[in-house]
Amino acid sequence: MSYPVKIDLHMHTVLSDGTDKPEEMPARVKEAGLELFSVTDHDSVTASGILRGILRPEDPKFVSGAEFSCRDEQGKYHILGYGFDPDSESIRELVGKGHGLRMKKVRMRLDFLRDRFGFDFPPEEIEKLLGLANPGKPHIGNLMVRYGFAETKEAAIRDYIDKARIRSEYIRPEEAVSGILGGGGIPILAHPIYGSGDQLIMGEEMDERLKRLIGFGIRGVEAFYSGFTEKMSSEMLAFAEKYDLLVTAGSDYHGSNKLVILGDTGCDNASEGPRGMLRFLDEIAQKN
Repeated sequence: MSYPVKIDLHMHTVLSDGTDKPEEMPARVKEAGLELFSVTDHDSVTASGILRGILRPEDPKFVSGAEFSCRDEQGKYHILGYGFDPDSESIRELVGKGHGLRMKKVRMRLDFLRDRFGFDFPPEEIEKLLGLANPGKPHIGNLMVRYGFAETKEAAIRDYIDKARIRSEYIRPEEAVSGILGGGGIPILAHPIYGSGDQLIMGEEMDERLKRLIGFGIRGVEAFYSGFTEKMSSEMLAFAEKYDLLVTAGSDYHGSNKLVILGDTGCDNASEGPRGMLRFLDEIAQKN
């Protein structure tokens, strides 16, 4: 079979913390020269339904996707799901739990900013924020800038929002993996080397982490990523070969919310990619 040359399987829209509407993505990905893409909004599959309804035969190929923020006793993980049935009970339950926890964290952060720094917002602004599909730190940061509490969104997050030491609840990684598998999808560990904050997970620590996640049913790793150096990608490709894992590539594009270019994955030609990537593309082709 023929494989796509340029792919990007990690991007966000306004339905999580990006700035582009789902309806704008076909034109965006076409401009970027992509042949296969996935929108992976946080704790949301709404974009998949929208895109399935508007994509035309001549548009780049699309695969359903989502990203779930997870944590357990060993740290934080972001787990991507691909090729699932967005309407399956398993996926709906996972998305519902992730969204509920996300809304709880937003309220806790707003309470923290008010109690610690005296930053308060008009009730109508709070209502508007909580009415968003998946509000998070960038949305709160933008609101702070608008009301003069910080000069930039990045400063708002760094100097104020991240000062909160709230005991947030998270989806556990085994829950995310199980939910994605239950919906007929492929669970992939996103940007594996990045942990909490500035933490980098490599070597033996990564080996142990992967073995745990493989025990849960994880199928692959995002070995090509916009923030990875060549050394980082090479290490993840070696682990993929060692454990016979699938391989994906993603930019983590957020529109104007991040300085990441759509299609900047570090993988210039998926058709010549590693064995794990070709296996992933084969599985997705069968699902589509």
